Amino acid sequence: MESLSAEVPPEVENKIMEVEESVENVMEPEETAAENGKEEVEKAGEEFAYLERNEFTSEIYKIEVKNLGYFGIGEFKKLLRNTLKFDMTKIKAPTRKEFAFVCFRSLEDQQRALETLNGYKWKGKVLKAHSAKASADPLQKKRAAEDQESERKPKKQRTAVEATCPLSHIPYDQQLKQKSEEMSALLAKYTQELRRINPRAKPHLDKFKFQEVLPSPTVDGYRNKNEFTVGKNSAGELVVGFRLGCYSDGSVEVAEVQDLPHLPVQAKWAALSFQEFVRKSKFLPFNPDGNVGHFRQLMVRCSSATGELMLVAGVYSSNLSEDEQTELKQELKSFYDEADKDAPYKCTSLYYQDVKHREAGQMINPVEHISGSTHITDTIQGLQFRISPLAFFQINTEGANVLYQKAIDLVAPTKDTTMLDICCGTGTITLAFAKHCKKVMGVEIVPDATKDAEFNAEANGIKNCKFFTGNADDFIKSMVREALYEQEVGKPVDLIAVVDPPRAGLHHRSIAAIRSADAINRLVYVSCNPHSAKRNFIELARPESKQYKGEPFYPKSAVAVDMFPHTTHTELVILFEREPKTKADEKPAPEEAAAESKSETTADAVGGENTASST
Repeated sequence: MESLSAEVPPEVENKIMEVEESVENVMEPEETAAENGKEEVEKAGEEFAYLERNEFTSEIYKIEVKNLGYFGIGEFKKLLRNTLKFDMTKIKAPTRKEFAFVCFRSLEDQQRALETLNGYKWKGKVLKAHSAKASADPLQKKRAAEDQESERKPKKQRTAVEATCPLSHIPYDQQLKQKSEEMSALLAKYTQELRRINPRAKPHLDKFKFQEVLPSPTVDGYRNKNEFTVGKNSAGELVVGFRLGCYSDGSVEVAEVQDLPHLPVQAKWAALSFQEFVRKSKFLPFNPDGNVGHFRQLMVRCSSATGELMLVAGVYSSNLSEDEQTELKQELKSFYDEADKDAPYKCTSLYYQDVKHREAGQMINPVEHISGSTHITDTIQGLQFRISPLAFFQINTEGANVLYQKAIDLVAPTKDTTMLDICCGTGTITLAFAKHCKKVMGVEIVPDATKDAEFNAEANGIKNCKFFTGNADDFIKSMVREALYEQEVGKPVDLIAVVDPPRAGLHHRSIAAIRSADAINRLVYVSCNPHSAKRNFIELARPESKQYKGEPFYPKSAVAVDMFPHTTHTELVILFEREPKTKADEKPAPEEAAAESKSETTADAVGGENTASST
């Protein structure tokens, strides 16, 4: 009997090996798919890792409300907050959709909302509500997408100059020409929209003129306030500079600022000195990817008039004990005390700021004075202004001289004029108007800024002024009443308002308060972001309605000032005036009423909670 273990011929052995290899090759995709699936699960886990941190996030207590029909975000907020008394943290509503996401502070609040809203009847609709999944971390989500994209084509990262000074490669006269064209186009769209919303505005708009964009007296090194981020550059080096993107876009890279033309040399030195300090310290730089580390940012304020330099070190303290915070503050103080001996510039005011997640109702991150003076001083319109760390002050001091003079020229106040400054900051505009008016009054939400305004008035010997602390919409009516109470009998009232709000513009309640104050006949709107402020321009000039009582303010004249050379931003000043109400004006024509109703619905859909405060 022949043996079954006979030797296999070489040609047959080769075929067997080929078959074995082919079997291995067949198995590889399955193994790869399993591993890829595991990696995808890990990446998905990273996108939601923030939920496991020992920090509050309202994404945990999130619900989805469906079957809302066509609704405005403002009216939905009013339903939740005023009618149903819910304590929610945020509302996210995609445009032109019939659903919205609402986040709460606790499981109890979430459950109460679910029980109340599920089956609740609103605007002829029966609402449906259920728990919703938390949103993915935008940074981790963007990274996962970039990992896949990078296999197809490499992505070019922007430089610090491209990110912050996109016009710096263009001659300055060409920058002004470009900005003039942009402002003209924006105002053309605004007037076109206003003609549709308020047909009675047509004769006023026919006379409305945009003058020009005035140049900044200082083109380079004009920024007197800068907020730098502590992070890593593309090479992985620890730097203090500007972020090249935002966290929600998946970017945490930081670039140095030494080549940026709009920064003064003092600010560049401050960034380098703090960079040296952070690199030497045993405490770590903050990393938003996981919320670990400590050094988060550096705010720098400098005065062109006095050369003073204020530094505010922003520290994430959630992972620091009180003893460690004390040690860090002492380390910071010692570093700048010693550095000042041989340094080309001197830190005259040093602060520590606790930068972490704010508690409910907390408006600002608190600051603590470490060493030096508590304020710096700068000059506008020949007046000296004391500036505290968190107070608003115009970024471009020399440009502010031009800006305020143009505002004064446009409204042309007299010795019989009372002026109301809404969002007054440290009182720069208020006090600049004071010598031209009978009385000036200002309101500001930041208490320290109001204190600075009062100090500045006294330091400059200005007596005809008064300042209030709080939300603008809460004080407008009381300021108007005070102005009318002090008016001499028989003399015509000349009451003007000046608004210089944050980038997002005024809250619609502030606009409504201004509209309803019949005594205000002229208004100057100073906007650092005209694209966002266009909503306010429309609200001021739309026909009288239930929401906006009082005659509309029509635009008369506009001028822009280039407060931000080398960037795409421009400061726009518009003078609005309104005509006395007549009996013929009391009832709008049917077509105007229809236009008004439709435009108000649109405004509700886009209106947001933009607090009337200074930045």
